[in-house]
Amino acid sequence: MNTNQWMSILGLANRARKITSGEELTVKEIRARKAKLILLSADASANTTKKITDKCKSYEIPYKLVENRFLLGQAIGKEARVVVAVMDVGFAKKLGTLLD
Repeated sequence: MNTNQWMSILGLANRARKITSGEELTVKEIRARKAKLILLSADASANTTKKITDKCKSYEIPYKLVENRFLLGQAIGKEARVVVAVMDVGFAKKLGTLLD
């Protein structure tokens, strides 16, 4: 996986205001079925990982794991982020392809 590629696409999605980050907001977007793809850091707590992956499965929203919370945060110009929801189909498809 090319780290720089997905990070720059996520950065673009962020500038286009097509993402939400943080556990609570992400769960809200999943429930509203607005999230098209969830990016979850591989170093998230077991609790958070279970909560997010369960939600994704019940609402049939795809999710991808990324190496760690620091890369996820860095990609969107924030502190460490454990989970990010991508709301745009185009960005979601591109990120999904890059993170496979």
